Amino acid sequence: MTDGPLTGTPADRLAAGSFLLIDKPRGPSSHQVTAWVRDLLSLEKAGHAGTLDPNVSGLLWVGVGPALKLLPLVLEFPKRYVGLVAFHAPVAASDLDRVVREFLGPIFQTPPVRSAVKRERRSRTLYRLDVVESEGPRALLDVTADSGTYVRTLAVDLGEALGVGAHLEELRRVGTGPFRESSAIAMTALADAVAEARAGRPEPLVSLLHPMEEVWSQFPQVRLKPAAAAAVVHGADVARGGIEGVSRNFAADAHVVLLGPRGELLAFGRAAVDAKELSGRRPGWVVDTERVFAEPSAYGPLWRRRAAPS
Repeated sequence: MTDGPLTGTPADRLAAGSFLLIDKPRGPSSHQVTAWVRDLLSLEKAGHAGTLDPNVSGLLWVGVGPALKLLPLVLEFPKRYVGLVAFHAPVAASDLDRVVREFLGPIFQTPPVRSAVKRERRSRTLYRLDVVESEGPRALLDVTADSGTYVRTLAVDLGEALGVGAHLEELRRVGTGPFRESSAIAMTALADAVAEARAGRPEPLVSLLHPMEEVWSQFPQVRLKPAAAAAVVHGADVARGGIEGVSRNFAADAHVVLLGPRGELLAFGRAAVDAKELSGRRPGWVVDTERVFAEPSAYGPLWRRRAAPS
């Protein structure tokens, strides 16, 4: 299926780390679609974020190269779906509208029996739940929710709340964070772009390889001083004194992106304090570094090892 590694600009983009927004069809698993992408691009590894069941279609993120390390950030984006719910008896539009409003906000869910994750009750937030249209026992819903929300379980819960029962007939993911299905491509389009690149016309393929900045720019950014940047790329956490500035406010436990003095991506980590607490003079670690992207050899040891600040 492969014709050897790609060369030129596509190879550079792949080596730097890229995302592909794939329009997954119904039928294959997310793992199978990701394997097809890997083989088409002649790569050893590829990974996806936000698994879609085989009978669910829509936007699937596939990361290659260093972008694989950013997949945990993609998982934090809210997801948007359009789903067709079949109620087990006709439902009045007024009753459906009333119950739908009751489900907005935090809800508790237990994953379905066939889910790949442990079946524990967990809290998820529904940011949007609109009835696009309804007729008789069926309703088309527009749902935006936290990552990890089970729309299939939501359909069952809606049916129970209405006292008639329900199940999900069809589901499509139409958005992930700020990214919409209009940006997604079919596997045939990717195959055509790869063939064009091998024939000496790389532009179509390059346009499909989204740079990592499209993801990390959506998160709060912490710019580091030179010594702190050198320490982070060698695996250190971030102390207050090493911060030059932040792009916007964030809360404790939020993921933040760590940038070097020139604005280059170094790593991402999890904030130990709110952004408003960074200006204090009290010493201490404020960001726990999780994944490093920069090459350590490019940053000299500009710091001395010492005990953790108290």
